[in-house]
Amino acid sequence: MPKRFKNIPEITNVLHLLQIRELTKIVVLALIVAVSGACQNKTVPAKTTEKGVEDVLKLDTGPDNPRNSEGDFITLKDGRVLFIYTHYTGTSADDHANAYLAGRYSFDKGKTWTKEDTKIIEQEGAMNVMSVSLLRLQNGDIALFYLKKNSTFDCIPMMRISKDEAKTWSEPRPCITDKEGYFVLNNNRVIQLENGRLVFAVALHQSPGELKFSNLGRLWSYYSDDNGNTWKASVEVANPGKIVTQEPGMVELKNGDILMYARTTANVQYFSYSKDQGKTWSDVEPGNLKSPCSPATVARIPTTGDLLVVWNDNGIDQNRTPLNIAVSKDDGKTWINNKILENNPKGSYCYNAIHFIENDVLLGYFDWSNVGITVKKINLDWIYN
Repeated sequence: MPKRFKNIPEITNVLHLLQIRELTKIVVLALIVAVSGACQNKTVPAKTTEKGVEDVLKLDTGPDNPRNSEGDFITLKDGRVLFIYTHYTGTSADDHANAYLAGRYSFDKGKTWTKEDTKIIEQEGAMNVMSVSLLRLQNGDIALFYLKKNSTFDCIPMMRISKDEAKTWSEPRPCITDKEGYFVLNNNRVIQLENGRLVFAVALHQSPGELKFSNLGRLWSYYSDDNGNTWKASVEVANPGKIVTQEPGMVELKNGDILMYARTTANVQYFSYSKDQGKTWSDVEPGNLKSPCSPATVARIPTTGDLLVVWNDNGIDQNRTPLNIAVSKDDGKTWINNKILENNPKGSYCYNAIHFIENDVLLGYFDWSNVGITVKKINLDWIYN
């Protein structure tokens, strides 16, 4: 044996000490990086395996089902949760392709779901029906809103009422009767104010007689003081800069004002405010949510009173990724606890639906990359921590 390898025990001890020192360096470096990241309040990716975040439903495509698209939730009085979404048929996944409204039920607060669809509303429009909003009214009824789409200049929000916990629905009635055109009302968008008024926001893209579909949506809100029997239009939201605004949503603030938010091509969500419960609106202006031209969704957390937003925190390009969630304690002036829910660079996450059950949030969203739906169950403690 060569001389340099004779004292094997001594050499082993030296190597062992060196390994411990190097391991100590690595641990210390990792702690420094972790603390630095926490101080910068960077976004934290969520994993379905980590405590507090779980994928509970995947609606993938299949034969004669080329797309499953945006929906909304409602909790029934017997404790079941109903998720209604747009189920496409045929071979096309285009926005205007054939589709009806389908439902899935959960008997355990969103943890598991029925395996088969229940058909809720047949295809009524010449193109399809889509973009569901569900709302428990203050009188106890359930309101179902959706778009009836006949053409690129005939798309109107419709409303049905259920008085028997979604077993049956009234005949549909249009929510817009003073105008004609292609109106976009996104899913999970209709709200009821503290005083009982129903309000939603729409974008008009084409009217009969207009030859071209306009990407620049003209914004209005519509409101009803008789549980949806009749609706009135607001004054059109002023857009002095002619910025492309689309797919507006809204939330009632603590002072009684309403915040309207809309996706734009300016890499930020634009905001407008109403101080008279949806009758008139301030000029649209850049808000504080970086975003591609992709819809955000804002809702108030019942247990804390804070606002929750789900959106694509991406002000660099028009890719709808990542998908983020954050909280505001000051009615949208600032946002904290920004966390990443999805960060696949090939993903395209949008059309979110937020629903609260006790200390959990059910979040449904559409992914253009696989034309399917994911529903996550997220614990509020995970969001706040």
